[in-house]
Formats: sequence, structure tokens, C-alpha cells
Amino acid sequence: MAKITLRNLRHSYYANPKSDDDFALKKVNLDWQDGGAYALLGPSGCGKTTLLNLISGLLVPSEGEILFDGADVSRLSPEKRNIAQVFQFPVIYDTMTVYDNLAFPLRNRGVPEPEIDRRVREIGEMLDLTKTLKNRAANLTADGKQKISLGRGLVRSDVNVIMFDEPLTVIDPHLKWQLRSKLKELHQRIRRTMIYVTHDQTEALTFADQVVVMNNGQVVQSGTPIELFEKPRHTFVGHFIGSPGMNLLPVEVKGGKAFFAGHEVATGNAGQYKGKDSGLELGVRPEFVSFATSGIPVEVTKVADAGRFRIVETRAGDRLIKLIVPEGADVPQGSAHLAFDRDHTQVYAGGWMVGAEP
Repeated sequence: MAKITLRNLRHSYYANPKSDDDFALKKVNLDWQDGGAYALLGPSGCGKTTLLNLISGLLVPSEGEILFDGADVSRLSPEKRNIAQVFQFPVIYDTMTVYDNLAFPLRNRGVPEPEIDRRVREIGEMLDLTKTLKNRAANLTADGKQKISLGRGLVRSDVNVIMFDEPLTVIDPHLKWQLRSKLKELHQRIRRTMIYVTHDQTEALTFADQVVVMNNGQVVQSGTPIELFEKPRHTFVGHFIGSPGMNLLPVEVKGGKAFFAGHEVATGNAGQYKGKDSGLELGVRPEFVSFATSGIPVEVTKVADAGRFRIVETRAGDRLIKLIVPEGADVPQGSAHLAFDRDHTQVYAGGWMVGAEP
């Protein structure tokens, strides 16, 4: 296992990049602790697979350093970095048995057969593959084959890091939860450094201790699931994480106070804003909006039942504001007023939370 440090890391697929726009991965500085569970989260094309391939050694960075336990591995081969990688689509040997597929990386490294047998049976039990160890891999379902790929990444006890590149994409939706829970359980048991790439916020937030949110080749925030939800540093994080996403409203800041549609709104950071920019935004998640006897006047336009809660849409002029209402709570009809939780209401300038700019 290893502590991973990314220092001033940038990468371009152009031979001679001339501007920041030529870089698929903008400057990244991150520290990942030994034995942690991490996720790279973002939409397709945001740079997360590029970053994963740089760490694994499939790509050589244009700039910067990749350190494993303080040693620079930026230009070492994947083999010398001692990593295991599980790809989006199962990579298995159909003509081999499940047992031989799991044993393959150990036999390649000359591990004694008794140790191979112990490790294969241990991983087979962890992944519920014990009953199929003697079966040919070609006869398994897609999720069974992906379990083999996961097992091949886990079977080695000497790896520095195990990396997963959207490993549940080909799995049926009803099986994803089972495999995701199994992977989290495995991490808690073996405590190896794991990095998980996904565009699915549920996968990232349920698997990882720390989530790195990326957009347009840039890391916009790295933090715990709670930090990302309660204090998004960028409006993209507020939009991408949460369902529904964060409300964003135009706001003015005067004398350290925030005003939306002429109404003062208490925030956690308006007093820190010293600029004169236009285009400021107020961000508050639907979970932190509530009906009140006074506050921002709105019209209730739609109520959607989501089981344990309801998603209510309201309008203040031409602006849509959503809120979450617990099951059984009253929802007014027609005119109403909204209040925002001050500690979870923030002003954003240029997309970045005031006071937390990069």
C-alpha cells in the first residue's frame, strides 16, 4: 500500500500545448493517505480517467510529479508501480476456470501454489464465487465476470493501490447495489488504498471516504460526502451532487448583506465579499429551504411525491426554487413564504464560494 501525492500535475494530449485549454487535466495537487478509499467523480470527458491513467502509469504526465510514499514514480511503468487496475468492461480469460482467472496474476509472479490456493479461496469467498470456482468463466453472467475482474485486482496482497475505472457500468441496475456494498465491505476488511472512477454520485458517495469532484479537467472540490453536500465550494458541485441539485439564484451583496429579489437573505459568507462583480449567485440546497410565516414570497407550482418526502417547486417571479418537505408535513397552496437555513446558504462569485476561491 502507498500514500499517493500528486504535485502540480498537468497533462495534455498535444505534443506542444500552448494554453491552459490544451490541457485535458489542469493543475492538480492532492494527497491520498495509505489505505484510504477515494473516488474521482464527474461527467464524461471531465478528466477523471486521464488522471487515473496517469497514476497507473498508462500515461506519462506532461508536467508535475506522482509520488508513492514520497518516491517519484511519474515515469515508471505500471508493473514497477505495483498497481492493480479494474476496467469498465470485464477483462477475463473465457477458456480458464474462475479459479485459474483469479490465480493468474499470482502465478505470473511466482507465488507458491499453497499461497495461491489460500488467496484465491479467500477472495472467492469474499465475492461469493466459491460455488463457481471450477466453472469456465465463459459461462458466467456479466456481473459474475466483473466479479472475477474485481477479484483479480484484490487477490494480490502486495499492491500499492487498486484502481477501478467505472467497474459497474455493465452491471444490471438491481445488482449494482450489491456489488457496490461488497466492494465497500472488502475495503473495510483489507484496508488497501483504492481509487474508484465514476460519473454516478451514488456510487462515489457510498464507496469513498474522500470524493474528488472534477469538471472540464479541473478538480473543483475534494472532501468527504458530507462536506460536498453541505458546503459545496463550487456551483458545479452543488448542481452535480444531490437530487434535486442546489438552488442557484441571482443575488446582490450590499454592505456585507445578501439580497434576492429585494429581500434580505441571511448567509454564511456574504460578509466576506469585498468585490464589485455582477453575476453573483446565492446557493442553497432544497433540504435547507422551508416554508415560513415570513420571508421570500413565492407561489407553489408543483408537488412531487418521492415516498418519504415530497419535492415542492415554487416560483419567486421567474425564478424556480425547490424544497424538500418531510412526509406528513403540510404544503401550502398558492402563495407562501420561504426561509433559508443561514448556515447552509452561501454566496458564489464566478462559480466559487466566496471565501473559498481556488
